[in-house]
Amino acid sequence: MNTFERFKQSYFLFSFKRDPIAVISATIFSILFIISMLAPVIAPHDPYDMATIDILDAETPPVWMDGGERRFLLGTDIQGRDLLSTMLYGLRTSVIIGLGSVVLQSVIGIVIGLAAGYFGGKIDNFLMRVTDIQFSIPYLIVAIIIMAVLQLALGMGAFEKFAMPRLIIIIAVSHWPCYARTVRASVLGEKNKEYVEAARVIGLSSRLIMYRHILPNCLTPVLVLSTIQVAESIMSEAALSFLGLGMPISQPSLGSLIRAGFEYIFSGSWWITIFPGILLVVFTLVIILFGDFLRDVLNPKLYKG
Repeated sequence: MNTFERFKQSYFLFSFKRDPIAVISATIFSILFIISMLAPVIAPHDPYDMATIDILDAETPPVWMDGGERRFLLGTDIQGRDLLSTMLYGLRTSVIIGLGSVVLQSVIGIVIGLAAGYFGGKIDNFLMRVTDIQFSIPYLIVAIIIMAVLQLALGMGAFEKFAMPRLIIIIAVSHWPCYARTVRASVLGEKNKEYVEAARVIGLSSRLIMYRHILPNCLTPVLVLSTIQVAESIMSEAALSFLGLGMPISQPSLGSLIRAGFEYIFSGSWWITIFPGILLVVFTLVIILFGDFLRDVLNPKLYKG
């Protein structure tokens, strides 16, 4: 039986098809993810092409309102950029930041969690105290400190130029303790099992035992956590951008779009903030709902279906 046949008969697929919320959330997520990655192809306008942007088009309302134009379906922002196109590009930016930060924070957290759980003793105590300190500091404080250091080291020009990798690093550094705690707990439950003892008996190094034998058996909670952390990272990017600490307005993300239009929301140009805000809420909500489904299915003790 090949892999595809096994998947068709798996408990995961059976549970997925029986859960309408999981099906709907996965479908919406897939559609939004695909259109965000295809933004340069399907977007009606290019928000990065200054030659096609006219400041006289600024704050044009959506097409169904008085003063709306057919070429701007959802209206324009304060710079005259087509809001629909800018939202698609902004969603792509937010998704890249979310996925990139999750990859980086998972690597950091897995390495620290594996070392703490496997070696125990003083190493475990030291690494977990560092984790506790990180947990006790709000991520906004960490973000402000890192941004101040980077701005001083890079200068303002490079600081703006490397906004995306900067945010990926900041969010990852702020959120890795979740992975460290999760992996450590899993390692503590695995390291004394017979297959690990057998690996020690035949002389395998601690590094091989940790990464080749223990880690694969700890990936289920990591997968579930990663799903939730993608949504958390996207929300963190939006929060930082809203506070002026994230993406600049010239490089649209959902957070920077919400921030750019917030001061105009009560002056009549509500669409600049409301539409990106709705897209952000929907996108993160479907990720969280699908993450809840994964948690229930992959953890039989929690599953009630």
